Amino acid sequence: MKVAPPVEPVLPPPRRPWGILVLVAVVLAVVAYLAFSSIGSALVYYLTPSELLARGDAAIGETVRLGGQVKVGSISGDPTDLTFVLTDPDAEITVHSTASPTRSFREGSGAVVEGSLGSDGVFEATRVIVKHDENYQAPEPGTEPSDHGFDPGDE
Repeated sequence: MKVAPPVEPVLPPPRRPWGILVLVAVVLAVVAYLAFSSIGSALVYYLTPSELLARGDAAIGETVRLGGQVKVGSISGDPTDLTFVLTDPDAEITVHSTASPTRSFREGSGAVVEGSLGSDGVFEATRVIVKHDENYQAPEPGTEPSDHGFDPGDE
């Protein structure tokens, strides 16, 4: 009796996973596009007083967001006719606003205003946004939270 040698199985030729790689690349590209396009529209960009003044005459009349610290001792007027100064380490700009700020608006705090710089050097704000500190401290038991809001009677 003759024994035949074993038949080697016929394997399909090795495939290259180009289709899968292309599919994975397309999915990753779509996810990245959606993620970054959403993030970009959610970010709030603003200029510092130094950056706005560095633009020179090109900044006059341009609607922008201006951010900085509210200079201590600079708040005057009532909330619907408010004047204050926003500063950064190198410059300061006087801001006039007819929009009432939030109760947390105060001297020494951060603020972002929307509006435009006038030819007289005063920034006319249409909106005042107060930057909040991310460090929350609860009041001591038995005490009331202090009100650090803007009080026009403090002038």
